[in-house]
Amino acid sequence: MTHCVGYLLTHWFGSHTQLRFFRRQAVRGAAYMFNAHPNSLTPVEERFLDAAEYGNIPVVRRMLEEIPVLDVNCVDYMGQNALQLAVANEHLEVTELLLKKDNLSRIGDALLLAISKGYTRIVEAILSHKAFADSKRLTASPSQAPMHDDFFAYDEDGTRFSHDVTPIILASHCHEYEIVHILLGKGARIEQPHDYFCTCDTCNYHQKYDSFSHSRSRINAYRGLASPAYLSLSNEDPVLAALELSNELASLANIEKEFKNEYRKLSMQCKDFVVGLLDLCRSTEEVEAILSGEDDEALEVPGRPSLIRLKLAIKYELKKFVAHPNCQQQLLSIWYENLPGLRQQTTAIKFLVVLGVAIGLPFLAMVYWVAPCSKMGKIMRGPFFKFVAHAASFTIFLGLLVMNTADRFDGTKLLPNMTIHDYQTQLFRMKTTPFTWMEMLIISWVIGMIWAECKEIWSQGPREYLVEPWNLLDFGMLAIFVASFISRIMACWHARVAQRYVDEHYTDLTNVTLPFEVGYFQLARIDWLPSDPQLVSEGLYAIAVVLSFSRIAYILPANESFGPLQISLGRTVKDIFKFMVIFILVFLAFMIGMFNLYSYYRGAKQNEAFTTVEESFKTLFWAIFGLSEVKSVVVNNGHKFIENIGYVLYGVYNVTVVIVLLNMLIAMINNSFQEIEDDADVEWKFARAKLWFTYFEEGRTLPVPFNLVLSPKSVLGLVMGAKGLLLEIFNRHKAIMKGSELSEVREIPSNSSKTCQDKSLPSSSRYQKIMKRLVKRYIIKAQNDEECDEVNEGELKEIKQDISSLRYELLEEKSHNMEELAKLVRTLEKNLSQDCLILKSH
Repeated sequence: MTHCVGYLLTHWFGSHTQLRFFRRQAVRGAAYMFNAHPNSLTPVEERFLDAAEYGNIPVVRRMLEEIPVLDVNCVDYMGQNALQLAVANEHLEVTELLLKKDNLSRIGDALLLAISKGYTRIVEAILSHKAFADSKRLTASPSQAPMHDDFFAYDEDGTRFSHDVTPIILASHCHEYEIVHILLGKGARIEQPHDYFCTCDTCNYHQKYDSFSHSRSRINAYRGLASPAYLSLSNEDPVLAALELSNELASLANIEKEFKNEYRKLSMQCKDFVVGLLDLCRSTEEVEAILSGEDDEALEVPGRPSLIRLKLAIKYELKKFVAHPNCQQQLLSIWYENLPGLRQQTTAIKFLVVLGVAIGLPFLAMVYWVAPCSKMGKIMRGPFFKFVAHAASFTIFLGLLVMNTADRFDGTKLLPNMTIHDYQTQLFRMKTTPFTWMEMLIISWVIGMIWAECKEIWSQGPREYLVEPWNLLDFGMLAIFVASFISRIMACWHARVAQRYVDEHYTDLTNVTLPFEVGYFQLARIDWLPSDPQLVSEGLYAIAVVLSFSRIAYILPANESFGPLQISLGRTVKDIFKFMVIFILVFLAFMIGMFNLYSYYRGAKQNEAFTTVEESFKTLFWAIFGLSEVKSVVVNNGHKFIENIGYVLYGVYNVTVVIVLLNMLIAMINNSFQEIEDDADVEWKFARAKLWFTYFEEGRTLPVPFNLVLSPKSVLGLVMGAKGLLLEIFNRHKAIMKGSELSEVREIPSNSSKTCQDKSLPSSSRYQKIMKRLVKRYIIKAQNDEECDEVNEGELKEIKQDISSLRYELLEEKSHNMEELAKLVRTLEKNLSQDCLILKSH
């Protein structure tokens, strides 16, 4: 009976193993082509790999304990050893058993595999291996491993992962927050890639050896740095890190055109991370912490957050961040500072307030000069009040420009061929060149605006000032005004010199022949030279007036209805500049071609079109608007070939420019308008925030031209600044002269800086606490979203693997029970046989 039971057990296990072996062989089939020696595995090794892959813990344990010569690094047809198979199928117990063996290879690749699949417990088990006692293992990539080291080896071609991917980079790519936290705790970091234009030996070598791999390694590093998991867990100030990184990636997208889409996606990922943190704020304190950072103690205006991070967001054009409701609510509260009740008032009440400020502007300016720290002075320093005051001042300036031409609304009474004078010896130009009182007011406004622009350049810096298009418009407008006034002053000066000459030499100009340089100023307008300074002044003044009225578009973003229109107009101007590149090429081609064709027929055509470069330009330009005639190509002397060529070229020009290019421009403008319209709310709020920020800064309280008068506050500020500068110079000189006093002078700043640091500690720690709270919320939300988005197939696979492992454990337990049963049967048979012998002996 014992023999029968043993035979049955041996036959069952043998047939089961053989069946599983043949099933594995059938599944693999021709896949053995990947193995140079398809029959190199022994049956024991084959069964060992099977047990590791399917999670047969008892078999793996028994084989490791009972077969000392077992090669634990044997590989299957795909070059995978038992550790890799166990990790790939998430068999933690098998992995722990294998990690206890010495000389185990491919631990690094197993770690990367566990990270890629998100098996946190297996990652912890592998990291506890003695191979990771050296922290360099976590910072080194497969390409940095020694050639004889198989720590990362997967097959003879290398690891299954990119050669430049480290564990921390891979965990960041996979957004595995817990694994990233574990690796950071063990000292792993992602190195910042060198600048794209770096010329160090390492970059030169990689660029020369394999430029593609060098570029891919940079992208992989940036993918890790831009991961929300790495940003949130590795930086003390994740908001600042994300803002700076998004700007850097956006710049790289414009430099490395071949990887433009990848860098743009990473830049947008950083922006979404910052928006996600802002979205999780639950109080004003948390919103201020994100918008201001930990530099909130260095406030420009007492009691108002610095909003340094928000300034960076505006500079880097994080439109969703700036337009976020939490951010806009904070900005709105600052905008109506010192006027809390005005925010809830109707539009009519706000309009009356604006009208009252415009009318009482001189009185308000006088109040601020006398008492800048009074309640009224604080109200005037508020952003909303400053905006209204400056807008009212600019409106008055536009009104002055209009009123300056009021005497010519119905047409001028002084015709171009007429001259007038007040007395006999007065020159005509003495009536036209002097400035009127209205023009003097305009000059005062222009000088005030120049002073305001100078202060803005001083506060922002030339580079930041020139980046803003509106500043360029202001600069151009003021420069043209100044050029116009200088030309007018020159004309007036020359006229006064001539008048002085007349006053000295003549008492009556009747029948008097004056020298040309004097008599010129007696001529009527129709006889003036084209380069006359007064004509130049009037032309420049007209351009400056047009630019002045276009400047009013700057304040349109303050209104919800006009803001998107102004943004669309700005985008349209950009499209027109792009279009002009192609248009100018086509226009020049036809202009020069038509000129070459008709330049020899001057006087032999029905008109002068195309006979000169100027006429060719005029004809083709006005042809765009349908104001040119077809007879412009007709030749009078019957040269039909030239005439036919002209007809063809003129027809092709009209088709190309009028039908093709203009319709392309219309399509571009329509596309830009549609983009703005699709995201109109975000675009408008971002533009409004930029407008508001110009009035958040301290200073520029008094509008033009009242800013020309120094207030007591400004005088006091200048005195205190000069005093501080003189004291600093005196202390430095004194420290140089006396070495003993030098140490004392150095101790004072150190002590004061220490005091400042002590004072900033609570603020810094408060900021760190707030950021920790927000990061925790962000990670919890990200993990919850990931759990909700996980595909059920992965969960089913995990359940299937657990069932498989449980099955093997039950089979092992069953086998153990059968062995125990066989022993009991054998013992029972033995006892029965002994009893039978005893009975027979009796």
